[in-house]
Amino acid sequence: MILPVANGLRTDHPVPGLPFINDERLPLDNPDAIERTGRNQGEGLWGRTDSLRDGGWVAFTTEPKNRTFAWAVHFHPEYGRTVLLVHDRDWSDLHYHWMYGSSGFLYRHGGYWWDGSAWHRPGQVLDRAFEHYDPRPVRDAITITAADLLAQPATPASAKVTKIADFTASETPLPNWRDHLALWAGHRHLVPDALPPDRCVVDLRAPELEPNRLVDRAGLARIADIALNDLPDPKHGRRDLPPPQAHTADGPRWSEPVARDWAERRRSTEGPAALLAATTTFGSSQPRGLVTDHNLLTKIIKDSLEDEDTKSSKRRFAKTDEKRSQETAATLAWWPAVALTEGPGNLFSALRTTLIEAVVGGLADDVERARKWNKKEPSLGDIRTDVVKLLDWYIQRNPGATAGLFGEILLIARTRLDLAPEHVGRLLRRSFHLDSELDGKTIDTLLDMTLPPSAKHRDDR
Repeated sequence: MILPVANGLRTDHPVPGLPFINDERLPLDNPDAIERTGRNQGEGLWGRTDSLRDGGWVAFTTEPKNRTFAWAVHFHPEYGRTVLLVHDRDWSDLHYHWMYGSSGFLYRHGGYWWDGSAWHRPGQVLDRAFEHYDPRPVRDAITITAADLLAQPATPASAKVTKIADFTASETPLPNWRDHLALWAGHRHLVPDALPPDRCVVDLRAPELEPNRLVDRAGLARIADIALNDLPDPKHGRRDLPPPQAHTADGPRWSEPVARDWAERRRSTEGPAALLAATTTFGSSQPRGLVTDHNLLTKIIKDSLEDEDTKSSKRRFAKTDEKRSQETAATLAWWPAVALTEGPGNLFSALRTTLIEAVVGGLADDVERARKWNKKEPSLGDIRTDVVKLLDWYIQRNPGATAGLFGEILLIARTRLDLAPEHVGRLLRRSFHLDSELDGKTIDTLLDMTLPPSAKHRDDR
């Protein structure tokens, strides 16, 4: 999550709580000139500009007078310009979000984003069928404009426009920010193409963002149905936690919908391993398929050792030493069982590719058959039994890869065959219920965890 440190004075969409910096040296009507401000101008300076698909552009440059920071400018032909000052180290992340993130261009409250028409929650649940985060609208969101805030009394004389050369970023928001906003408004007549105040988006309000409805770490753990101690450490695992909507003296706070989205993402990646786990003879938890392989190899080795003992004049084990025989066989069987799925030479990567192509190949046959018979929509036949059995084998030994496997099948089916993810997701569910060795409840739980949002029925999302 990128945290800007200041607003440019000519921005159309000020970020609440941040100071305004004099940006008069930035040629805001010329993205190439913004790029040239820093590009090839000396060591530690850089600049970049790119066109957007909607006719707008983005431009970035290191600030030559204060190289700790960089300017980031987003221009949209309808929604105007956003001018931000960010830490120089953060520009590449912001560039990615603006160019490829499919997550709007204004960010508030820990990643809530606006795309010009609606507010959405921070992107957390990946829709692998479309290779982007599932956009989730904010219920009952109200957009707060500069006009809304300027309707209340303010004292612009008590605010100031900061100069970039001696600027340092503050850890806390400005306490009298409405005064600074009023000062910003007083400069708008100097900006020829400035948006009117009622089109300048400043913030959003929504029931889920009310301070008394935010949850702490204990609430986050409760929503995710995990122990509090199993949450990532906030000092070392911050990237593994959802972006907080607020910070208090007692720690971060999250909206409940953001917490639920995080729990959903966590279930899709970590849930299958827990669902398809079994206990080894050593008492450890491992993938069900690995335990099955280990138990089978243990029996084979134990029987072989006992056969050797029967033929040998010097017995390794007394007839009554069944426990020792079992333990020796289990120890000898462990690494051969592991080697089936891990380590150099395992065929898991090749098997994954083969499974994807097998499923997509069957779908391609259905699509071709529909074209041959001039049908509008193909009728998707069940996945072949032997392919489902192999999918079973793979998933039970590598459950953590299930979401990625299904996601790639759905992505290729959509891009190569123009098949809707929901239709292919329904086919996977039906085929597993027909031919998987997993029980029906486990199948539904697994698919609910791992199918991307676009592949689930709307009622299940």
